[in-house]
Amino acid sequence: MSAPAFRVAAVQMTSTPEIARNLDTAARLIAQAAAQGAQLVALPEYFCLMGWKDEDKVKQREAEGSGVVQEFLARTAKQHGLWLVGGTLPLVAPETDKVKNSVLVFNPQGERVARYDKIHLFNFKKGEESYDEARTISSGADVITFDAPCGRVGLSVCYDLRFPELYRAMGAVSLILVPAAFTATTGRAHWEVLLRARAIENQCYVLAPAQSGHHPNGRHTYGHSMLIDPWGVVTQVLAEGEGVVVGDIDPQLLSTVRSNLPALRHRVIR
Repeated sequence: MSAPAFRVAAVQMTSTPEIARNLDTAARLIAQAAAQGAQLVALPEYFCLMGWKDEDKVKQREAEGSGVVQEFLARTAKQHGLWLVGGTLPLVAPETDKVKNSVLVFNPQGERVARYDKIHLFNFKKGEESYDEARTISSGADVITFDAPCGRVGLSVCYDLRFPELYRAMGAVSLILVPAAFTATTGRAHWEVLLRARAIENQCYVLAPAQSGHHPNGRHTYGHSMLIDPWGVVTQVLAEGEGVVVGDIDPQLLSTVRSNLPALRHRVIR
């Protein structure tokens, strides 16, 4: 008898510089996902704060294990009895003028089970558009996975998506999470094709919760939160606006794809 499907959801937000407002929005959308049967819900990058300027995240950073945002995640996971992925929030870094851009995972009992610090820091300049995350973010170093009822889950964030070696280092995973705040410019060109590539080459599901729309600080993010299956098919997508994308992780499809095309076993260069 095959294992049952596992329902997951990606939350799409247009976060603001107000933490309380963002948490209220996240709570409402998580409740929507839970009402649709989601057993794992993932929030986008910067879900709790999209500041007026980059330095705002440094002022709002939390120590690991305590703080308003972490308390919200633990409480909400327990309230709905689901796996909750807070991707991302600013945690204390060794440098006083920087943060770790961190994904925290809480189980249905409200216990934190995993932390991933974003490794690859976004740097982009085109015309008047300019970003340099290294100014206020201290990069992580460790590849992180955790075990959930759907199998092993790999953690990554936004710009990480462009570095396939990170995903290979995760080993065989059933699901990859990619919380993001892709810019509209780079998103239109690369977002879907990169997500589908990661699903195809790793023969796993990819769930990508995203920021969407025009933010008060002037930033414009691409949205298009989506769930992609191991064959590279986009099964669910929300193009714009706040909302949730809900779909199932099917263990039988995962097994079939890997059996029909055993590419993971054919790897020569490691």
